[in-house]
Amino acid sequence: MIPKVVEVKPLDGYRLWIRFDDGTAGIVELAAELWGPMFEPLKDTAFFAKAAVDPELETVTWPNGADLAPEFLYRATRQGVPADAQQAARS
Repeated sequence: MIPKVVEVKPLDGYRLWIRFDDGTAGIVELAAELWGPMFEPLKDTAFFAKAAVDPELETVTWPNGADLAPEFLYRATRQGVPADAQQAARS
């Protein structure tokens, strides 16, 4: 089953707080992923902050068409930040 992103909140430092349809949530660090023609524009913090959930793709996208595979995001949230930091990101 492909996980579905239902909520995203851009954070400082090229990080995203993401929640999935199964309730899994966490913070994904993307600084190392921002290379190549589609992702270079995301190095502009104002543009990075325009991250949104595309209702058809059910993943995180940006206005220039950049998107991230939901499977990658799901794995990253499960491996990443401790629950107390995740909770702080929601407030």
